[in-house]
Amino acid sequence: MKKTLLFLLLFISQTFFSQADCTSALSVCGNSSITYSPSGIGAVNESLGGCLTTGEHNSIWYKLTIATGGTLTFDLVPNDPAADYDWAVYGPNVACGSLGSPIRCNAATVIGVGASTGLNMTSTITNAAGGSLTPYCKYLDVLPGQTYYLYIDNWVDGINPTMAPFALTWGGTATLASPFTDPAIQPHPFVAPGMPAANPADPREVIVCNNPAVFDFTTLSAGILNNNPNFLISYHTSQNNALSGTNPILTPITVNTTTTYYYSIHYLDPANPANPINSCRQVGAFKFKMGNITGINVNLFTCNNNNAGLGTFNLTTAAVFGDPTATKKYYPTMTDLNAGTNEILNFTAYVAAEGTVYVKITSQFGCIGTAVITLKFFPVVVVNDATLRSCFIETNPSTGLFNLTNASVTTQGGITKKYYPSLTDALNGTNEIPSTLAAAYIAPSGVVYIKVTNGNGCFAIAKVTLIVIAPVYSTVLKDKTICMEDKTTLDAGPGFSSYQWSTGATTQSITNVGVGTYWVKLKTGDCITTQTVKVYASEQPVISSVDISTNKVTISVMGGTAPYKYSMDNITWQDSNIFTNVPRGDNMIYVKDAYDCEPINITIVVPNLINVITPNSDGINDVIDYSALASKQNLVFNIFDRYGSEIFQADKFNGYKWDGTTNGGKKVPTGNYWYSVSWNEKDKKNTLFKYTGWVMVKNRE
Repeated sequence: MKKTLLFLLLFISQTFFSQADCTSALSVCGNSSITYSPSGIGAVNESLGGCLTTGEHNSIWYKLTIATGGTLTFDLVPNDPAADYDWAVYGPNVACGSLGSPIRCNAATVIGVGASTGLNMTSTITNAAGGSLTPYCKYLDVLPGQTYYLYIDNWVDGINPTMAPFALTWGGTATLASPFTDPAIQPHPFVAPGMPAANPADPREVIVCNNPAVFDFTTLSAGILNNNPNFLISYHTSQNNALSGTNPILTPITVNTTTTYYYSIHYLDPANPANPINSCRQVGAFKFKMGNITGINVNLFTCNNNNAGLGTFNLTTAAVFGDPTATKKYYPTMTDLNAGTNEILNFTAYVAAEGTVYVKITSQFGCIGTAVITLKFFPVVVVNDATLRSCFIETNPSTGLFNLTNASVTTQGGITKKYYPSLTDALNGTNEIPSTLAAAYIAPSGVVYIKVTNGNGCFAIAKVTLIVIAPVYSTVLKDKTICMEDKTTLDAGPGFSSYQWSTGATTQSITNVGVGTYWVKLKTGDCITTQTVKVYASEQPVISSVDISTNKVTISVMGGTAPYKYSMDNITWQDSNIFTNVPRGDNMIYVKDAYDCEPINITIVVPNLINVITPNSDGINDVIDYSALASKQNLVFNIFDRYGSEIFQADKFNGYKWDGTTNGGKKVPTGNYWYSVSWNEKDKKNTLFKYTGWVMVKNRE
C-alpha cells in the first residue's frame, strides 16, 4: 500500500496510497479531507455483504470515531468522471471479522448518473445495489464515542476499466474524533521539520552536511512535537509504514538526498491506552538536502593610519558567507581554527598588520565551512613635513601670521585636511584648529600638525614647522645727542633691500636732521622692520653757584656732560673753574660742556670791597653797606671774628649794613674780621652767589 498524508495547521488533508484490510484500517483523524488512489486489495478478500456482492477490486478501509453526535455525511468525488466507486459503512461499534451487514451501502453504476457518490441529507435510501442509478444514500445519525468502518472500492471491469484517485470530504453536524483538533490534548501546533522546498508541493527539506550522512532522526522529535505532551513520533522509510506505524527507524541510519522519509505522530492517552484516537496518526514527508557550506575567501581592507604599520579591522564586515544566521569564529592560523585555540575575540576591532585570518563558519543547521580573510591596507596617504615662514607681527614680534592651508604637505587629490596644535590632538581628533582660523593662524615659532584624510577614511599626519622671521634692525643706527641748534646725519647702514624714512626719504641715510624722533622701515626679504631713532638735545650745563673771594672767582657747574670748559671772554677757554685777579666790577663768565654747544653765561660782580672801616661817625668808612643787594633772594650778610664765631648778622632791619658792633650794639675791638654775603639769583636755577672777604675795624674810642 502506498499512502500520503499531508497535515496542515488550519485543516488536515490525508492522501493514502495503500491496499488495506479491515484489521489494518486507517484511522480518520477528525473531519479532515481524504485523497486516495486505491490499487488492489489487502491480504484478505473480505466478505462485504449488502450491495457489494462481487468482492474487492481496488479498495481501502477507514475507521472513524465520533467525537460529537449529530448527522454525518460525506462526498466522494473521483478525479475522473469515468471512475466507478462503490462503498459501504459498518457499525456502530463492530469488529473486523464480525462486521455484519453494512448500514449504508452503494454500488450505483456511474454510467448515466455521474461519478460522485456518498451520504447526503436528501437521499432516503440506505442501500443502492449494483446497476442502481442512485449514487447517494441517506445520512447517518451518530453519537459520541461510536466507531464505524468505511470501505471504499474503485470497481473495474471490461465495461468500467477506469482507475482514478478520489477526494472525500465530510459533512453534517457531527465531528470525528482526533487528538489533533482538541486544544486540551494538543495545546501547541506541531512543527514540520526542515524547510519548505523550492516547489511547495515537494516534501520539506532537512539539511545535512554530508551526503550520505549518518542521521539520528530522534534529533527532530522535540522540534516537531513542540512541547505537546502524550504524543509519540516515529520515522519511516515509506508512507505506508508511517500511516500504519510499522517498521519505524529506531537507530541512526545512513540517509541520502534522494529518498523521501516520513514521520508519524500519534496520541497515547495516558488514562486509556485503548482509546480509539490513539491509533489516529498524522503523517508528514521530508527529504534531506545537502547543506554543506563553502566560505568565500575575501580581502578585507582598512587604513594604515599615519603609516603606523597596524590597522583596525572589523572582521565581521568580510562577506565570507551570505547567510546572516550563520555564526563565525575567527582565528589567527588554520591550526588554531582546527584546534579551537586562540580565538580572536575582538573581531570588530582587530588590530593587526597585513596578513591572514581564518574563519570557521557554522550554518544554522550546524554545517561547517572555512574561509580566509586576507588583511590588506588601503594605499597609504602620502604626506611630507613642511615649513611655513612668516614675518613677525609688529605689535608682538615673537609671533607671526600663518596661513596653514598653504602648507604643501601632500600632492594627492581627493583628500581633506584638518589642523591641530599637537600630535596627540591630531591622533585623537581633539582641539581642532577651525579652517577659518587656520587661514590666519597667529603663533610663535613652533609646530602644528595637519591630518590628511583620503576618500577611504585613511589618514596621515604631517608636521608643519612654523618659523617667525624676527625683526632685523640696523646695528649702526643709534640714538644721538646733539646741540639743540645743531643738525646731524642718521645712517641705517647697508644690507637692506629698501629704506623708507619718516621724512619720506628712501636712502640709506638722511642728513641735516635736527632734534626729534624719526623712524625708518628696513626691508629684508619680504619682511619690514620699523626702527625708531631719536636725536636728543644735549643737556646744557648749569652754573649752580659762584663763590667770589676778593678777586678770586670759583664757578660751580652741574648738568650737561663733563668735562666743562670755562671762559671770561668766550674766546680763551680753560679747564679750571677758578678765575684769579678778576677785576672789580661786572664780569661775564662763560661755561660749556663736552658737546661744545653754545655756551651758557652769567654776569658776576666783583665788588669794590672796603677793607678798613673806622666807625667813628665821621661819615667816612663808618660802615660796610650791602643795602644795594636787598632785593636779592635769600640775602645773608654775616660777620665773623678771627676764630670763626659769628658776631653780627645784617638783615633788612639794619639795612644790610655793619657799623663795627655786635648784634647787641656793642662796639667790637679793633682788629681783623671776616664777612660773608650770599644770595640766590632770580634765574631758572636760583644760582647761588657768595662773596667773602676781610675787613679791619679801627675803633678809636
